[in-house]
Amino acid sequence: MQRVSVKMFLKRVVLLIGVSVFIVGPAVDAQVPQNPSPMVDTTRPHPRIEPPVADGQREDLSVGTLFVSGNFSGDGIVPIIVNFHHAFWLGEHYVSQLIPDAALVMVPLGAGSQVYNDTFADPAAFSSMIDDVEIALGWVTGSETKVGKILLSSFSAGYGATRAILRHPEHYERVDGILLADGLHAAYVEGNAPPRPRDVSPEIVAEDLEVFVRFAAAAVAGQKQMWVTHSEVFPGTYASTTETAGYLLSRLGLMRRPVLREGPIGMQQLSEVEQGGFHLAGFAGNSAPDHLDHQYALGDWIRRVRRWLLR
Repeated sequence: MQRVSVKMFLKRVVLLIGVSVFIVGPAVDAQVPQNPSPMVDTTRPHPRIEPPVADGQREDLSVGTLFVSGNFSGDGIVPIIVNFHHAFWLGEHYVSQLIPDAALVMVPLGAGSQVYNDTFADPAAFSSMIDDVEIALGWVTGSETKVGKILLSSFSAGYGATRAILRHPEHYERVDGILLADGLHAAYVEGNAPPRPRDVSPEIVAEDLEVFVRFAAAAVAGQKQMWVTHSEVFPGTYASTTETAGYLLSRLGLMRRPVLREGPIGMQQLSEVEQGGFHLAGFAGNSAPDHLDHQYALGDWIRRVRRWLLR
């Protein structure tokens, strides 16, 4: 583990901002193209905050970087949020502002879900990360500190890491909650150009979503917590987040409740499902800015999980 200087951190911010986060692809084939979506949307504002640099300590881990807020006061047992594919500064800013007694692990690995899947395909990768976090928290607190609740939070392609981690039984049991912000995809059974007869959606590869179905069922039963958000972006060559959300609901026997309300940062919410510890919210929009809204709304997602995470 290695301390990260502010200068090094700022370089990472610049690099991350320069990397496209819109094209995600299914983890089963990272090179599958998607139908082009509008890169500009003028129907409503898409507010963005300027990248702040949060006060706190940073430690390089075996995978990712640990951030502990400057006003952190936790010790003994500390909940952690592991952010996959979210911007460094967004996670740090909102955790330090909204939930400073939680620790944050930031894991931005680049474009495409395959790199996230491959990084955590070996169960030792996540085990080492948690071990490193506990050692680093011990340095910060000056006493033995254990990881408490674990929330895996992913945006877009980051779902590849969440799925890979949950596929290992010991990690499935250890993870308490997951957040999928417009980022749950799957391949189609008939490839990336499936026939589309009227009123019939292409069949989704069940194995791509099976561990999420299991986690969602546990959340409905109150054993886990799961938050899912989705836009209306339609990649075409692999299942959209709308389609995968629909698949989850069909397997759970749940129905959407239509709503029409303003969401975070001006997003337009169209539907919701609340059952036990399972929470789903569907939003309008099929453009790149609509997709990125789900990342910039991270503050709202953290507000929703805060009470549960600290309980």
